[in-house]
Amino acid sequence: MIGVDLVKISRISKLKERFGDDFLKRFLSDDEIKNVKNDASIAGLWAAKEAASKALGVGIGAECGFKDILISKTNKNAPILKFSSKIMQDFSIKSTSISITHDGDFAIAVVALQTF
Repeated sequence: MIGVDLVKISRISKLKERFGDDFLKRFLSDDEIKNVKNDASIAGLWAAKEAASKALGVGIGAECGFKDILISKTNKNAPILKFSSKIMQDFSIKSTSISITHDGDFAIAVVALQTF
């Protein structure tokens, strides 16, 4: 299962300016917020979570919320995708793979999932 999402960084910047920390808390965990470096990294996280939900085939909503998807990094700064135990079980996820990049005014993420 594969999901892709593209986000305009300036859109994320405007939302952050308008709603401040409440915007970040709406879709990021406390640990994710600690790792945010700039608006491009916020946009990358948004794209990653959207791509992950698309890979599940449900999008962000009742079956999978933003907080069911966690993005962290390895010691080499590569992204790691984790799901809540509920999502892992409900969707029978065996393994995950993620790539996030940003350039210019865009961030994009690609997620691949393997199920049992």
